[in-house]
Amino acid sequence: MNAIHRAPFIVFEGIEGCGKSTQIARLAARLEAGGRSCLRTREPGGTPLGEALRDLLLGWKGSELDGLTELFLLEASRRAHVRQVISPALQAGTIVISDRFADSSVAYQGGGRGLDPELIERLNRIATEGIEPDLTVLLDLAPEEGLRRVRERERAEDRLEREVIDFHRRVREAYLSLARRRDEQRFRLIDANLPVDAIHARVCEWAGALL
Repeated sequence: MNAIHRAPFIVFEGIEGCGKSTQIARLAARLEAGGRSCLRTREPGGTPLGEALRDLLLGWKGSELDGLTELFLLEASRRAHVRQVISPALQAGTIVISDRFADSSVAYQGGGRGLDPELIERLNRIATEGIEPDLTVLLDLAPEEGLRRVRERERAEDRLEREVIDFHRRVREAYLSLARRRDEQRFRLIDANLPVDAIHARVCEWAGALL
């Protein structure tokens, strides 16, 4: 566990439709049933500023929002998220479970948009103030299957979900590259095609090792 905070920080990553929300809800319920205090949050979002930026980023229909602008808005949201929500909760002993964190920018703005990975890493370090997850669960799924699942939901697709399939393939490959480069004790890869219960059991095993 990172020395700069006390409670575990757990992040779920993956492409659209990979099942993060389901697994986050189940893990939080399991931990809370065991008497642990948990905070569920998300990126972009987590604060009033972050939620406003989320609405802009996912709902924008114009052409002016290029990759670099997108990255700056995400890092602004992340900065507020860390300072106002994540860091105080961890310091108070609350387990934080986040739907995406800094690695998502490496995957989406780096892999998907083609921005310089070193620039993204520098901005991530500034925005996060050095906070890193104790566990990152990467739910891996073929983009075709993920987007099929998204289209079964009873809501309109957002701006990222409407991207061409090659964009989503690049994001997935960037995530897989991260999984190969990151500390395997921190970054755990699992097949999102597995049954929900099987994924949950594995996630609980990994999270349990932190407690």
